[in-house]
Amino acid sequence: MCLEIGSKVAVLDDVLKGKIININNGDISVQTTDGMIFKFNSSELVKIDVEQHDLTKFNDINNSLLKEKIADNLPKKSLFKKEKKEVILEVDLHINQLVKSTRNMDNYDMLNLQLDTAKNKVEFAISKRISKIVFIHGVGEGVLKSELQRLLSKYPIKFYDASYKKYGLGATEVYIYQNAN
Repeated sequence: MCLEIGSKVAVLDDVLKGKIININNGDISVQTTDGMIFKFNSSELVKIDVEQHDLTKFNDINNSLLKEKIADNLPKKSLFKKEKKEVILEVDLHINQLVKSTRNMDNYDMLNLQLDTAKNKVEFAISKRISKIVFIHGVGEGVLKSELQRLLSKYPIKFYDASYKKYGLGATEVYIYQNAN
């Protein structure tokens, strides 16, 4: 691995990442995204060529739906979408949409925050009689999707993969049964 000044790196046993600003006799100075400077040994660092959220198993396919999804990833004015007289609550569970920084958070903390958000949104939708929710969770390794499905199975709802045309493979649509009362 060729580490040089200006290379983007991540720390192996920590959630830090940044840019190499100095190399001195095996000590590598890394400036993190929030401006802090830390020294590491080269064995503690790994070079990042592509950011993790850009890595999917479909990134090598020139797919117009994928490009459309990336273009639609801009902030929306409202989480609610109306289609054919029904209200759909869209919830993006990507961790960077839920918190400003994942510093000092491990994967367990991030997953629990995402699941707590999903639970709160489902309970909100049930209380407000919203019949559909779309959880955007991404493709990844499928951990969030499987845990989300485990959580959703505890509610009186039906869930299934959301529209591939609109959301790609990384979304789950939830239908909430509404009582006539």
